[in-house]
Amino acid sequence: MAEVREKGYHHWNGQLKERYWPFWPITRTGIKLAFQRKRFKFLFACSFIPAISFAVGIYISERLEDFKFMAQGAERALQVNPNFFKTYLTMDFIYFMILLLMALGGAGLIADDFRHKAVQLYFARPLTATDYLLGKAGVVVFFVGILTFLPAVVLLLLKLLFSGSFRFFLDYPWLILSVIFFSAFLMVVFTAFVLLASSLSKNRNYVIAIMFAAYYLSEITRGIFYLIFRTPYSALLSLPANLQQVGAAFFRVKTPYAIPWFLSLTVLSLFCFLAYLLIKRKLRGVEVIK
Repeated sequence: MAEVREKGYHHWNGQLKERYWPFWPITRTGIKLAFQRKRFKFLFACSFIPAISFAVGIYISERLEDFKFMAQGAERALQVNPNFFKTYLTMDFIYFMILLLMALGGAGLIADDFRHKAVQLYFARPLTATDYLLGKAGVVVFFVGILTFLPAVVLLLLKLLFSGSFRFFLDYPWLILSVIFFSAFLMVVFTAFVLLASSLSKNRNYVIAIMFAAYYLSEITRGIFYLIFRTPYSALLSLPANLQQVGAAFFRVKTPYAIPWFLSLTVLSLFCFLAYLLIKRKLRGVEVIK
């Protein structure tokens, strides 16, 4: 102790380097922790079953002469067009798997930080609330994107590869933009949905219940209102129905409900905005004032 008292303590005179992406360590850690959970890898692998089946469908559609036993009526069923890609990106199974994966790897994104009082530790560092949210959002964006955007682009490339020409691209030059923008839209909606649910409780089990209840109760509510009022506008109460509407508009196909698609876009956009405000309000109570 005498030696310490004699030499004293030296102040650090270096310079802090500002990171361009301060949220990235949060995202990287969240993804890593998700894969460490039990059964997550198995479910993650099962999530690609629809993509594999759609890829097989593209191959068969280009080789119908080799599958004569399927030729009768198969041309129409295996027609690859914008509706083919819209069907993939709006499948109930895809959305269910996203919810299931987020239940295992995303329910505790904010809930666990509230439970262990770790949010203050984040904000005690050179990190803002926006950086924190971007880091958590990056986890959801990663998994939603890898189940929607990545397979859709691969399917599009497989169609060009198996057909051996660019005719499909010339027929639908806007299709790649539809894939990009609708996949990005799905990332935003599910990010808002998962992070909002995760911020409503400190218990990840309650968060999982909130996620599935809110998603499927919205569809049940739509069905009840339709039975009572017989109006297609009941679709505005359902999260999956609104996603179906917006997806059909992005891919220029007939909407499943007889209502303007931009109403569904407005409802989902308003939901994302309100979710952001609510999450920011929850974080403001624990943010460290510098």
